[in-house]
Amino acid sequence: MSTDLLAARRAKLERLRADGIDPFPHEFPGVEPVADVLNGHQGLEPGTETDVRHRVAGRLAARRGQGKMAFLDLVDRSGRIQLQARVDVLGEESHERLLTQVDLGDIIGIDGTAMCTRRGELTLKVDDFAVLAKSLRPPPEKHHGLQDVETRYRRRELDLMANEEARELFIARAKVVTAVRRFLDEAGFIEVETPILQPLYGGALARPFITHHNALDRTLYLRIATELYLKRCIVGGLERVYELGKDFRNEGLSTKHNPEFTMVEFYEAYADYLDVADRLEALVASVAQQVAPKGAIDFATPWRRITLRDAILDETAIDIRERRERDSLAEAIGERLPTDGRTWPQLVDDLLSKFVEPELQQPTFVMDYPVELSPFAKAHRSEEGLVERWEAFCGGVEIANAFTELNDPDEQRARFEAQARLAAEGDEEAAPYDELFVQALEQGMPPTGGVGLGIDRLVMALTDRSSIREVVLFPAMKEPTHPDA
Repeated sequence: MSTDLLAARRAKLERLRADGIDPFPHEFPGVEPVADVLNGHQGLEPGTETDVRHRVAGRLAARRGQGKMAFLDLVDRSGRIQLQARVDVLGEESHERLLTQVDLGDIIGIDGTAMCTRRGELTLKVDDFAVLAKSLRPPPEKHHGLQDVETRYRRRELDLMANEEARELFIARAKVVTAVRRFLDEAGFIEVETPILQPLYGGALARPFITHHNALDRTLYLRIATELYLKRCIVGGLERVYELGKDFRNEGLSTKHNPEFTMVEFYEAYADYLDVADRLEALVASVAQQVAPKGAIDFATPWRRITLRDAILDETAIDIRERRERDSLAEAIGERLPTDGRTWPQLVDDLLSKFVEPELQQPTFVMDYPVELSPFAKAHRSEEGLVERWEAFCGGVEIANAFTELNDPDEQRARFEAQARLAAEGDEEAAPYDELFVQALEQGMPPTGGVGLGIDRLVMALTDRSSIREVVLFPAMKEPTHPDA
């Protein structure tokens, strides 16, 4: 960035101070959203002036004209409004200051009256203004916005400043979170908070982030899921609970994975995986209708349902029920995927993620998983070797995972022991043995259905984005190669 540009802005900053103006004041009360001002004057005839006063504030985005009259554009979160600056209204000193000492990118407050130009654009005729924050760096180039992807992700504040689409996206994300909470609250679920720092991680097959608590002198883990704590709430009698918050998994970066991500998990006593499938598709359909009613994906219920066995068979001609041994499955896979060092459940998951998942564009439940892939799901009531589990997919991405929850403590203990054997074989994502959770189950947990829904991926599907980095405000990034990156 040109040092001359930075120096020129600092010189204007010092001139404001020399004129007795604080370029960083404490407040500017009474501000109206731009959208409210625009909506309040719909239907105003071109060429009409009013005596209705408004106070708005935002970033100066454009300026046209000099001399005795100029037009400026001011942008806030809700929209953009045109300003008219006239020397006969502002006075020569204030008019000159607005046009010469205020830069594009500065945050300003405006007092003025509403009018409609001859071209039909609602405008505020400025009679007073205040500099609220002097911008010491120029904003991104105004005509093309901020295009560089790396810069957009690393400097999201610039992306939000320059690209209206980015602002709308993250406003939509906030609406998704609000709509999810509203749906669950109205269905009788209680929102709870469970530990993020956990003495033992669990609830998913993933590697954790590890930290150390100095005062306790013990190792702690950033949670990979909220599942085991939420099911302990079910044991305690809360019956319908959910938590919406951050989980952390020490895994690679991709268009579908960020090590820090947002999930909502909800658990419902006296329900099974079919009941919570109905609830999940109703939840997503409701959110989609509120946030993105016309998208490429049709979230209308009911969604398609297919077994995992049939889904893999359709795409690969491999029958995983007929090839229950690792070597047999690896032989059937052949050269299509790497198989060395992969366990049987890992190979099944590879087949699902590589061949099935990309084909699932419209909402689909993939049902009935092998027990080896699901250490916390209840055994299938009619299919030996399977559990009552589904994953929901759309846009070629998994968005949710659910079980009829395992509530037999003896079976849970056996599942943990099986996971320990997988860990001994080299599976770094195997679930650790959690004796406290087993003891909680020994208190008695009612039949329960549970769901984990990825908020980031849901937002991707609702807003037609192909990368999780687009929908996370500040995604994890590699170390920049130069200091200004």
